[in-house]
Amino acid sequence: MTITNRSALKMGMYVAIVLKKDQATGELTEGEIKQILTNSAHHPHGIKVKLTDGSVGRVKEIIEE
Repeated sequence: MTITNRSALKMGMYVAIVLKKDQATGELTEGEIKQILTNSAHHPHGIKVKLTDGSVGRVKEIIEE
């Protein structure tokens, strides 16, 4: 389930994202949100975030709040 609303996310949440290079396969990368990169309140392809390890991708699921 892709997270399309920015309001559902907060810094420090543990999420699963899909990296640009993994969009074809759908492979997920897990990590903690360091920064929310999407400025709009809603994005149909998912909210883009940067994880604490530097990975950037669109949030597909929230692991824990």
